[in-house]
Amino acid sequence: MNGSNRGKQPSLAQLRAFAAVSEHLHFRDAAAAIGTSQPALSGAVSALEEALGVQLLERTTRKVLLSPAGARLAVRAKAVLDAVGELLEEAEAVRAPFTGVLRLGVIPTVAPYLLPSVLRLVHERYPDLDLQVHEEQTSSLLEGLSAGRLDLLLLAVPLGVPGVTELPLFDEDFVLVTYDDHWLGGREDIPRDALRELPLLLLDEGHCLRDQALDICREAGRTEGAPVTTTAAGLSTLVQLVAGGLGVTLLPRTAVRVETGRNPALSTGYFADPAPARRVALAMRTGAARQGEFEQFAGALREALGDLPVRVLHDGGFAASADPPTASAAAATAG
Repeated sequence: MNGSNRGKQPSLAQLRAFAAVSEHLHFRDAAAAIGTSQPALSGAVSALEEALGVQLLERTTRKVLLSPAGARLAVRAKAVLDAVGELLEEAEAVRAPFTGVLRLGVIPTVAPYLLPSVLRLVHERYPDLDLQVHEEQTSSLLEGLSAGRLDLLLLAVPLGVPGVTELPLFDEDFVLVTYDDHWLGGREDIPRDALRELPLLLLDEGHCLRDQALDICREAGRTEGAPVTTTAAGLSTLVQLVAGGLGVTLLPRTAVRVETGRNPALSTGYFADPAPARRVALAMRTGAARQGEFEQFAGALREALGDLPVRVLHDGGFAASADPPTASAAAATAG
């Protein structure tokens, strides 16, 4: 390439014209193939030759031939046009909602009980969505969301974190799980102040459910000196300790069937209204590029939760007659 041509950039239209001619070796057929006129096609190829500083075609009155340089560069031109086509296809896929990868972070005290509904929704309604699930505690999820490692979170709220927008899904009550012959087992009207002196079993430090339970106990008047045993890393272990008679625990209602349904040594008691509760929501980065898609996903997920023992927030905001559950307000960010 000579110095006078250095800096000139061929256009996609020029490359497309040259690729058509190299394929058809006929100006009329090439022009028809790309929907342009023969003069425009010829002018585009000439402009490309000038930009590149090489002769691409050998023109005669009877036929068109590729020059040696043209034969080599035709392969490159096709590769460039193919790459541009792939770029446009990828951009179209990105613009299409509910396609590509969605990295969803979920807290451990939600994942086993809501993921069946989430996975069924994605399978049935969004088959082109590549859902990748990450189960972590709240602090790790928020860090991942901020860093861009995660796209969307499913967890207990309110979070009170700047730059994070919450899409509330539902409220659910806590229940008291006891061993079978406990005096509160099976009751429908347990007063909150019953929690003041009970031997309470909780999850390990770092789980938001532990802090929510402690908030409920403080609201019930439980003193700091009341016995609390912390020996469980997960809810399944926790309820087995309850079944063994070591104490009682609090579970969200979505966990009851999974964790207690097959163990006759356990009994479930329900609190008198208003029962202690927690709120579960999706959370995303404020102003996320996929905000509209995530809001639609939240709406579809609310519809999919009809079989769960929760109070779905159909408008996506606070229920008309209820404030956010106070028991989890200060603790939701802990894990």
